[in-house]
Amino acid sequence: MLGLDTNVLVRLLIRDDAAQLKRAEKLVRRECTTSDPGWVSVIVLCELVWVLETAYGYKRPDIQSVVEHLLKTPIFRVEGEVMVSKALNAWASSNCDLADMLIAARNQNDGCTTTYTFDRKAAKQPGFTAVP
Repeated sequence: MLGLDTNVLVRLLIRDDAAQLKRAEKLVRRECTTSDPGWVSVIVLCELVWVLETAYGYKRPDIQSVVEHLLKTPIFRVEGEVMVSKALNAWASSNCDLADMLIAARNQNDGCTTTYTFDRKAAKQPGFTAVP
């Protein structure tokens, strides 16, 4: 299995650089299969969401669709798929970053009863508690 960086996924999604798009498509066709998918880490996923929001003006529903598509595409494997799906659903109805929702979901998966935070937005979300 090979790892994919954020910029490869951005080229495939945005299609704004013809030369890099051609190279990314060739790489994915050659190297990413259902038996040996391309790996998308949660760090790459967080970067992807940030880039789509800040650089390309994507709104949450569109980003949610992109991530859900990645989760369903058999030539890609997303780290912690169940955790990502749970965090994505929480993120869609919150005003927090996806990274915050992933932190809460991962910590809960690892047995934490809560995650203490100074982040006022996150503290209002399930899985978080404001530091007293």
